[in-house]
Amino acid sequence: MKKFFAILVLFSLFSAISYANELPPDQLTRNTANQVLSILRENHGITHNDTQIQHLVDEKVLPYFDFRRMTRLAMGRNWRRATPAQQEELVSQFRKLLVRTYSSALKSYRNQTITYLPFHMAPGDTDALVKTQINQPGQQPVPVDYSLEKTGQGWKVYDIAVDGVSLVTNYRSSFNMEIQRNGVEGLITALTKKNQAS
Repeated sequence: MKKFFAILVLFSLFSAISYANELPPDQLTRNTANQVLSILRENHGITHNDTQIQHLVDEKVLPYFDFRRMTRLAMGRNWRRATPAQQEELVSQFRKLLVRTYSSALKSYRNQTITYLPFHMAPGDTDALVKTQINQPGQQPVPVDYSLEKTGQGWKVYDIAVDGVSLVTNYRSSFNMEIQRNGVEGLITALTKKNQAS
């Protein structure tokens, strides 16, 4: 009976992942955001619990991000200066930094809603832009655009632009400055310290 249950759980998980991988980028983005917002609305205390927020991000958000590509883009030409071991460490530390950023954003959730703007994609496209707006009571909507690429594991987000400012481009400036001062290893040290300070 236990063996049957384990097989059933694995099959359900595989089916859910396969289904998500088949979704077009706009539907994947909408479904993921709706799941996260639904959990936040139903569990009011979650925004005050770092562990639960972290778990929510790990389970519902991170599977749809391509952290390696995000890190490579944020590094720009400096990516080639890093050894394979340094590249892996950079991806790991940048992932932790982005998780902290995303978790902090979720902790500030106060009944915001999302509007999904018209989506256009030609058949066979492997790159897509999903445009949304975050609606906040009494404030102007904030444009949030997701850049996605079709991979062997389905559509993955590789950049987010908030109010026209690219996350990847924003980090590239600070990464370049740190590398100019202290090299690639210095950037790894700086990211590690920032993550440990949280």
